[in-house]
Amino acid sequence: MKISVIGTGAVGRRLAAALERAGHEVLLGTRDPAQTLARTEASATGAPPLGAWHEDHPSIPLVPLSEAATHAAVIVNATQGAASLAALGAAGPREGQTIMDVSNPLDPFSGFPPSLSICNTDSLAEQLQRRFPAAKVVKTLNTVNNMLMVDPARLPESHTMFVAGDHTDAKALVTGLLHQLGWPAEDILDLGGLESARGMEMYLPLWLRLLGALGHADFNIKIVRKD
Repeated sequence: MKISVIGTGAVGRRLAAALERAGHEVLLGTRDPAQTLARTEASATGAPPLGAWHEDHPSIPLVPLSEAATHAAVIVNATQGAASLAALGAAGPREGQTIMDVSNPLDPFSGFPPSLSICNTDSLAEQLQRRFPAAKVVKTLNTVNNMLMVDPARLPESHTMFVAGDHTDAKALVTGLLHQLGWPAEDILDLGGLESARGMEMYLPLWLRLLGALGHADFNIKIVRKD
């Protein structure tokens, strides 16, 4: 499958490499590939410059956003939440494309721990769906760190991943990708329509405080339920 990952930070890189290992044809999209490769400083989230990573993954082309969207059956939104609408707008999702949204609407100007710029009555995923109505937005993977996204077996016990979206076929497609990334069917919980992305994104304030309390990001929650 042709997959384009939008966003060149730690999340985008990790997902691009994992999806390629799973056998997909993957592109990494950015506004200006030459400028991105020329950077020598870390990203805003602390990711090292892309150049060394790209040398280690030469089979994953770095392309402009508009080319990435043309290529893809699935677009993975791995941009910072504050930049997602603009980045996907530059990419221009096409009719019927699935947008796998793994981003969170963290306010970059609110200090640490950051607050949410969208919450309660809306979500970033819903805003993307309204902005790109011809595409099919599915929310997932935003509740764990990038290492667990692609390697859930890092934890010693099973744990839960959520999926939300308004299009059954798109959710099935994304769920299949989750299986390929190592998430067993019994650990994937479909929360229903895309409105459920509000709760998924509003988990982040608790996630950040768990990060502070535990001192590391290798954790997740498990939904324990009565059969």
